[in-house]
Amino acid sequence: MHTPASLHNNLSPRWLEAIRAEIILQWKFNRYDISATLIPGVLFVLAAWHGSPPDWRALPSTLFWGSLYFWLYCSVFCISNQLAGEHEDQINKPDRPLPAGLVTRQGAWVRWFVVMGLYALVGWYLGVLVWTLLWQTALVLHNQGLWSRHYWTKNLVMVTGSVAQLAAAWEMVRPLTPVVWAWILVPALTLLSHVSLQDMRDIEGDRAIGRRTLPIVFGERWSRLFLAIAFGLLPLATHFVLMAPEGSRPDVLVLNVLLASLSLTIAGRVLWLRSPSADHVSYMLYTYWYCFVLAAAIVVLR
Repeated sequence: MHTPASLHNNLSPRWLEAIRAEIILQWKFNRYDISATLIPGVLFVLAAWHGSPPDWRALPSTLFWGSLYFWLYCSVFCISNQLAGEHEDQINKPDRPLPAGLVTRQGAWVRWFVVMGLYALVGWYLGVLVWTLLWQTALVLHNQGLWSRHYWTKNLVMVTGSVAQLAAAWEMVRPLTPVVWAWILVPALTLLSHVSLQDMRDIEGDRAIGRRTLPIVFGERWSRLFLAIAFGLLPLATHFVLMAPEGSRPDVLVLNVLLASLSLTIAGRVLWLRSPSADHVSYMLYTYWYCFVLAAAIVVLR
């Protein structure tokens, strides 16, 4: 006969195993998009916190809520996107939870509704509900509204998501200003053109579902030339709009050179390295550029 203590001991490992399995599943849903969602969001939260004077006592709380908010920001998109794109993931990313059989479609839908509710609740608590609802609307249009099927609307949603991401990151700490809006809009607007780099690696899967991405509409050769020019010109935008107003401080000059070097490296890779694996690395470098420009804001916006 089981005593209450022995029953508790039998149940505890099951609960712990269920929690561990859920954490692993959530990681597998999100892992491809961490460098474009969680990391840049938290970096811009830190940039807002670091404004003069930084409140060191508030740092742990700021990091906790910022990290939770942007994990949910990532989750609501990734689960929705993978529900809408299971067929193409079987070609491009078969290790994702749905094509790998790690979760059923019904289970994924339940998880999506839960994280959508949590994301709205946390956004309300942090005072950034407007930006939260903007991202929720945009991602539903992108995934369930099929805006992802054409490069123009697909990229427009990414711009909207970036504005919602960065505006929320700043406003959960301090009010937005015209200078801050420049730091939001420069990285966000690059997504209208530069984010098509991710489509270079996914041509086979996109063509299979009838998606009209930049390389499918205009051809791979002209798309690579366009993207190389776009990344080649990007250092001019970061210099004149973001860095030049701060003067010739040594730290600003170093950041300027590093950002330009990363942009030009991506431009060269797009032209000379032409394979899905190389294009994936190039796209990841672009997400690192996105993170780096927001990390630079921690130093410059003080």
